[in-house]
Amino acid sequence: MELYVDAEDVSLPATLDTPPNGPARAGVVVLHGSATPQRSSLLYEHLGRVLSRAGVAVLRFDRRPRAHGDVPFAVQADDALAAVARLRREIGGVPVGLWGWSQGTWPATAVAARQPELIAFLILIGTCGVSPALQMRYGTAQQLLLNGYGDADLAELAALRQALESVVRGLIDRRSAQTVVDRYADRPWFPLAYVPRDLRDHPGTWDDMDYDPEPFIAQVRCPTLLFYGEKDEWTPAEQSIDIWRRAAGTRDLTIRELAGCTHAPTLAGADTPESISPEYTSALLAWLEERITVTAGAIGEPYPDEQLP
Repeated sequence: MELYVDAEDVSLPATLDTPPNGPARAGVVVLHGSATPQRSSLLYEHLGRVLSRAGVAVLRFDRRPRAHGDVPFAVQADDALAAVARLRREIGGVPVGLWGWSQGTWPATAVAARQPELIAFLILIGTCGVSPALQMRYGTAQQLLLNGYGDADLAELAALRQALESVVRGLIDRRSAQTVVDRYADRPWFPLAYVPRDLRDHPGTWDDMDYDPEPFIAQVRCPTLLFYGEKDEWTPAEQSIDIWRRAAGTRDLTIRELAGCTHAPTLAGADTPESISPEYTSALLAWLEERITVTAGAIGEPYPDEQLP
């Protein structure tokens, strides 16, 4: 079913995948990875297909456009709440949870923390327990290592990303930061650094660069399922898992490492329907089924309309 999510100043195109036989027993709203803003992305379509067959409705929507940079997490969280409200109008008072991948796990966690009466469960893939700045330092360093670069290159990369962070924080001026960029722009690894070549054309903002997810993790009370690829090249998985285990407010925390996967739950980082990890699919379905079928109250009582935002 094609519909729209009305999110304050914009209507976001959406697709609702509903169970083919009978009403939905639960619902899921999809939150986006940074590079996959469209509802037609591989992982989102797969989720809609497999969960709807299991009696769970899935609402996937296009992330709102932005001229420069990422959509701020607070705005993504508000859009997620609008999507939850839209889904509830379609499927009634059954439990609704959030599924997020990569960047989408930050706003998903914040929504679950701030609106525990609305969010019955979380399913997060490649979720990061540190700030985006720290995550990008880790991720870009991994890109260099995977492409055969050594310690000297890593030291130059660190200096380059430090210059970017410093100019965004207002600690140095744009000209000083551009000097550092010019120094390293001819390095063969420069495209792997994810730093703009010309800072004069760069908006100079990174809304959530120093966003700390740990206080939100501490407020999560709902059942939570975390997936990490065994060779995640973008998220510091071990550090993130330690933070979730130490800080999470939920007593129902499940962490699964996916063999053969990197940052996405696909084998060897491929991007085809056939590459989606069977382990991911089966673990997802089993975890969700267990929490839906025990009792209605196991993952949340029915939600009256007046609780909707």
